[in-house]
Amino acid sequence: MNADFIEALTQLEREKGIDKDTLLEAIEAALISGYKRNFNSAANVRVQIDRDTGELRVFARKDVVEELSDPRLEISLDAALDISPTYQVGDIVEIEVTPRDFGRIAAQTAKQVVTQRIREAERSIVYNKYVDREEEIVTGIAQRVDPRVVYIDLGETEAVLPHNEVMPTDNIKSGDHVKALITRVERTSKGPQVVLSRTHPGFLKRLFELEVPEIYDGVVEIKAVSREAGHRSKIAVHSRNPEVDPIGACVGARGMRVQAVVGELHGEKVDIVKWSEDAAEFVANALSPAKVVEVQTFEEGKVARTIVPDYQLSLAIGKEGQNARLAAKLTGWKIDIKSESQAAEFGVFGQMSAKPDEDDEVGTLSSDWLREP
Repeated sequence: MNADFIEALTQLEREKGIDKDTLLEAIEAALISGYKRNFNSAANVRVQIDRDTGELRVFARKDVVEELSDPRLEISLDAALDISPTYQVGDIVEIEVTPRDFGRIAAQTAKQVVTQRIREAERSIVYNKYVDREEEIVTGIAQRVDPRVVYIDLGETEAVLPHNEVMPTDNIKSGDHVKALITRVERTSKGPQVVLSRTHPGFLKRLFELEVPEIYDGVVEIKAVSREAGHRSKIAVHSRNPEVDPIGACVGARGMRVQAVVGELHGEKVDIVKWSEDAAEFVANALSPAKVVEVQTFEEGKVARTIVPDYQLSLAIGKEGQNARLAAKLTGWKIDIKSESQAAEFGVFGQMSAKPDEDDEVGTLSSDWLREP
């Protein structure tokens, strides 16, 4: 080792952010193992690399004792006093034992340590970069498709897109450009692992942020998202500026903005509804496109009872209960939907005072509706 080696470490510190002294300490520790392995030594040794010149020296460390029992680890007091009259029993004497051909071993060991530390530093840089980007959208190229995951090349690292995070309408093949949400970043023995999703509700939210400047600027806020990926989603939006229509901003001129989102989601239907602090109003909006006649909320159990026109009942509930289910997820309320004729038949239309069964989330006629007011 020489001054050029020290200069190379200094340059590495500037470019990779790897502390030179920490790196030299790691090399010294590795050289101790290398010395013992290559020279069949059981002695305690210390390896020293001069921080300026790169000169390498090996010292055997021996305990000063009255009576010598193991010359590999100990030195007698008389022998120690020959070296320096200041030594006492219990002190440690260092004797240089640098082998003539130790430079070759040192160079090889240093190369291994430096290479490992560079790899660790690069992994750490990639991890720190992507861990700060959790819940952001990235675009990469599908490298290969396995039965369980799709491997996505992000340039600096390879991300994984599990198949349960792939939309049912996706048909990803090798070479395809894939846009997805970073859901988490983990440290592994092979480096950082970036996990992606295309089914996460946050993916829909981020897509709208990319397409709608008012959301990106904070004028329009997405208050809630509920999603059944590949089929249908609902988002609740609110405008902090009374002059800005939050739904119109998200839809865009001639529906261009929402269509861009729908296109990325391969035709997934997206309902944009207006958020409201009033729970009854919010529930009514969330059942869009159905029109709601009346809503009554019960704070205990967070149950909302709603009445819709007869011809809108199936629309409010949706195919296999999808519309009502998404509305319930969006609002956080259990929603009980009844038609006007059902409500009138049992004499509760306009005076909804009985509380529905809390176990009923959506769409079934509970026994409470049979009670006379």
